[in-house]
Amino acid sequence: MLVAPGSVWRHSARHIWVAGLVLMKRKIAAIFAADIAGYSRLVAEDEEETLRRLASYRQVTDDFIAKCGGRIFNTAGDAVLAEFPSAVEAVRCAIDIQESLRTRNMAYPPSRQMSFRIGITIGDVVERDGDLLGDGVNIAARLEGLAEVGGICVSRAVHEQVANKLSVQFADIGAQEVKNIPTPVHAYMVAMRREDGTYAMPQVKKPIKAAAAGAPAWMWPAAITVVLLAAIGVGGFLYYTKLETSATKPAVVASSTPAPAPLVSASPAPLVATSPSASTAPAAKPASPQTPAASASSPSPSITSGDKLATDIIPFVSDRTRVALATEYVPAGDSKALAININGFSGWSAAQPNADAAKTSALEQCQKRADNVGSPRKCELYAVGNTIVYAHGLPPVPPLPWVKRDALVEKPYATKDVPLLREAAKARLDSLFVPGRKTRTIALGPGGHFFFSSGIDSLEESARRNLQGCGAVAGVPCTIVVVDDVFVVPVPSTLRVTGFFKAADSSVIVPGERSDVARKLAEATAGWNAVAVGTQGRPGLGLKEENEQGAVSAALGDCAKRDSDCYVIAIGPFTVGPN
Repeated sequence: MLVAPGSVWRHSARHIWVAGLVLMKRKIAAIFAADIAGYSRLVAEDEEETLRRLASYRQVTDDFIAKCGGRIFNTAGDAVLAEFPSAVEAVRCAIDIQESLRTRNMAYPPSRQMSFRIGITIGDVVERDGDLLGDGVNIAARLEGLAEVGGICVSRAVHEQVANKLSVQFADIGAQEVKNIPTPVHAYMVAMRREDGTYAMPQVKKPIKAAAAGAPAWMWPAAITVVLLAAIGVGGFLYYTKLETSATKPAVVASSTPAPAPLVSASPAPLVATSPSASTAPAAKPASPQTPAASASSPSPSITSGDKLATDIIPFVSDRTRVALATEYVPAGDSKALAININGFSGWSAAQPNADAAKTSALEQCQKRADNVGSPRKCELYAVGNTIVYAHGLPPVPPLPWVKRDALVEKPYATKDVPLLREAAKARLDSLFVPGRKTRTIALGPGGHFFFSSGIDSLEESARRNLQGCGAVAGVPCTIVVVDDVFVVPVPSTLRVTGFFKAADSSVIVPGERSDVARKLAEATAGWNAVAVGTQGRPGLGLKEENEQGAVSAALGDCAKRDSDCYVIAIGPFTVGPN
């Protein structure tokens, strides 16, 4: 390089200096690349609507990137390039974006859904005038091309950084040859979490190419071995992590049963491990989300496989569907079957040649309805003939009454005040629950499991269906926290909600006083309640107070009479901690 007399030139690991001016900065960064699948087709079909939605969706992605500490350094049409100081934050941001946009897409038919593909890598890049250049950017863009629609694909370097830091599952797709990158890139697909907390494992669509074209002949046996081992590994991974199966594929079959108003749900990873139910609920043994069992506190009778079908206790479905089944399905002849879905969808078929044909037809009808609105849950057989074959029993629900109205604790609904939910879940409520028609309710469970619906005929039906759906996913009874435009339980604002409180299981209260606390809370059915404890675990109670602060002060004062260094552990039905 020629340098003018008197000027300065030096090179370091981070900068190239020429004539005393910083021209370029080299650094290691996590690079995030995203664009919309099928964008050209969407524009061709409806340009104005596509551009309007792109602006709305971009606002979502930009907000999440900023919240996770990222910086957008380039955009072009539907594409976004951003850098993050941490691979963990880049992957967390990508997951939040995909979950939020999946929720928004539910309002549109599949052909008009706008879904991003996202690729992430860690690489050495050069910064010039705010833009980033180099292989890191190019590889992120190629990984984005490998990702599924609505999915995320990351490099091995990102996988190594994230695997033990985030509750994320991956599918190893091995070394991939990508355009304009001389060496294969080892890639992983992120398994996107379904709304019920299970994971939808990605389909490995692209062949793994472990050896470059023109490689020496001696390399081919090794390459074939690598490919076979990778295929076996991926197949085994997908098999052992697959949490839901279905015997049949969806097909278009006519049905005479009216379509129910769908229930909508989400199940984020638990924020804090807590007691399973509100303070007034009796004990219930936790059950797996895949095999919910009837709670001991459930007001409905239990059901087991082999019982005679009783339409008035079929879970999840609407009251109108129950009536239709009682008048049309039950009197029908043999060779019939009924299938249901946690989100409230159903399908049934009668007068089939045999039982197998009836089961297939019922599942297809139910699954078609679920797929039409993007429900992630599979339909399952509930009855064959008039005999129940459903293996999960009734989902756990709390004792009646399910909704308690109290003017002292009710306050106007605001999504930001819903406890235990992540930002993506709150965005979903804003886009689907807030504009929904009455009757609307939200059922909330431990760890942020929730179900909500709108446009249901009655409060009783809305509460029942949301509690059943939430209970089936959480494995324990949930609580109705919102009805239409108000919170119907005390939602703390002075302290942070960390979970649901159950005095009988509280490890911080001395064992001999837990049952007495539970009894007193159960009797205090109006106003605000709070519980405090001290260093000796002696509880103090503030009961039936007119406001939150009154309950907190009363609980601390009562505790101070018996113990020292008292602090509040519960307000209303929730456990609480410092903000």
